[in-house]
Amino acid sequence: MTRSVYVTGTDRGDGRQVIELGVMELLTRHVEKVGVFRPLFHGDGPDRLVDLLRSRYRMAQSPDSVVGMTYNEAAALQAERGTDELVSRLVERFHAVARDHEYVLVLGTDFAGTTLPDELALNARLANEFAASVITVVGGQEQSAESVRAEARNAFRAYHSLGCDVVALVVNRVAPADREAVAERLSASLPVPCYALPEDSALSAPTVRQIVQQLGAEVLLGDESGLARDAKDFVFGGAMLPVFLPALTEGCLVVTPGDRVDLIVGALAAHSAGAPAIAGVLLTLDERPGPDILALAGRLAPGTPVVSVPGGSFPTAAELFAVEGKLEASSPRKAETALGLFERHVDTAELTNRISVARSERVTPMMFEHELIERSRSARRRVVLPEGTEERVLRAADVLLRRDVCDLILLGEEDAIRKRAAELSIDLADAQLIDPATSPLRERFAEIYAKVRAHKGMTVELAHDVVADVSYFGTLMVQEGLADGMVSGAVHSTAATIRPAFEIIKTAPGAQIVSSVFFMCLADRVLVYGDCAVNPDPNAEQLADIAIQSAETAQQFGVEPRVAMLSYSTGTSGSGADVDKVRKATELVRERRPDLLVEGPIQYDAAVDARVAATKLPGSEVAGKATVLVFPDLNTGNNTYKAVQRSAGAVAVGPVLQGLRKPVNDLSRGALVQDIVNTVAITAIQAQGDQRGERVEP
Repeated sequence: MTRSVYVTGTDRGDGRQVIELGVMELLTRHVEKVGVFRPLFHGDGPDRLVDLLRSRYRMAQSPDSVVGMTYNEAAALQAERGTDELVSRLVERFHAVARDHEYVLVLGTDFAGTTLPDELALNARLANEFAASVITVVGGQEQSAESVRAEARNAFRAYHSLGCDVVALVVNRVAPADREAVAERLSASLPVPCYALPEDSALSAPTVRQIVQQLGAEVLLGDESGLARDAKDFVFGGAMLPVFLPALTEGCLVVTPGDRVDLIVGALAAHSAGAPAIAGVLLTLDERPGPDILALAGRLAPGTPVVSVPGGSFPTAAELFAVEGKLEASSPRKAETALGLFERHVDTAELTNRISVARSERVTPMMFEHELIERSRSARRRVVLPEGTEERVLRAADVLLRRDVCDLILLGEEDAIRKRAAELSIDLADAQLIDPATSPLRERFAEIYAKVRAHKGMTVELAHDVVADVSYFGTLMVQEGLADGMVSGAVHSTAATIRPAFEIIKTAPGAQIVSSVFFMCLADRVLVYGDCAVNPDPNAEQLADIAIQSAETAQQFGVEPRVAMLSYSTGTSGSGADVDKVRKATELVRERRPDLLVEGPIQYDAAVDARVAATKLPGSEVAGKATVLVFPDLNTGNNTYKAVQRSAGAVAVGPVLQGLRKPVNDLSRGALVQDIVNTVAITAIQAQGDQRGERVEP
């Protein structure tokens, strides 16, 4: 039977989209097929939240099936044929969604200027007719702790008295100073879990794009990244430049008449210098600088928006202050902020249990990625990122910090990192920035490295230069317990990333070599491929070591290891040096780890397809259901993972290095932002399994 949860409120302005997004995140962690249903919608434009959910969670559900009917249609139907007929139509639409999904998230009405009588009662009845659990949301903006508590109690009683199964209550947009008091008072006075989320200015601030859309502004300069910046403040320019510049604030939108070239150029120059980074410039009075000034502006602050409106400063100001930040597909960073807020202040395990979400037996790529984030957050670790000025690394750091995944250290020239982050409108306040060239750790690391490599003739003087390299510096931070793991390779070669690890961290006890795996996230399962990135032609002993390491890595990340030692031959059907190597490696795995399920030599189709396995290796505990696939050499492994990734649409997470004493992971130089996020999360999880001592503060 399809289950459902109905998120509803009592009035407008409660910021309910944060809770709806958070609940959708919870559902997609556990359930393969999640549907969304909004019974009533305004019909006067795109549904921003639904578009965000469809984009973020790769929903296959048709857009038409998401919604029931418009408010105007509902009001007319209710007036003509009564509430029963209205509810009946909406129930029919809901069940059409429920038939195709395991769980349905229902988005309640928004109480925004509708003509429906008793909207709360209608939400309650729909929830009951859908047999949905109810999460009630109450807005706490600009209210005292006591008034919020009273309103929350009234909201719970209202839905409970109408027969709803209220499983949780969330008070949103509470004054940060009152959050703990509100949460404590609610928990003491209501019989369901109560959560309080603080007001977050990053969510209420509109993006430059949202301002452009609301004011009908014309974009003169700026790229997509610039338009996605949050306008955290408005600074109106009228004074002379020496008075104007000190008034600029971090993330502000400068509003000035279009003929004030001095203020335009001055604001953009200040942004370029990172003192401070602005969101953009809005020109009024339909005045625009000439092409030479616009060209200069584009060179001063590439990507920074400069937009124009026809109105004067006063009417423009009135419009600006009315623009609210909204969660939508075009502002993914706001979604990350919202999820971070939700996950910090809501007991997600408790809520998951309350809404009765049973974990699906199948594991989708999205479910695997969610699991990585959830596990890495459960016991925070500190990860060092040597490529601190690289845009993709900074964008990944932005996601990781907003989601509260782990602590981060970025290496590089501090001013250069801050300037690049400012250009991208990324807040690194919660990250630690270290310049290896000027860090006091450099002398200490030089002595350590000289000692480690003394047998190669290394001296302290030579080591002083070596450890200024970000890869060596980051590796030494991990070795010395100043960081728990390292992720690099977005701009450095694999050799530059892992050579320092071989020299300094070295292999773990019991590991003969360092190898790698990819987590291959297929549509309905996760497979582990090894080794596809490090060892060109392992011998039988090394291949056995790779298999054992890969099985242990699979187990660490929740994949039950059933190991297939791949070859062009299955069982005893073939012979030759290549097959004999795999056969010997299989025997060695069985000797060293008799507890592991392993089969080999075996062909790929027999390893993963039950029908082929029934013919080629009937009765095998691995054939047809292998989860860990060990390739005989790098050529085979690397080509196979890329073929499956590109042809089957699989998500390849990795390479994940294994066999080192402490976690260091390499990125592909073509890595996307999400690839970096996933790899950092994996590194943090690997570090959670490292029990060899406490971290040391840098």
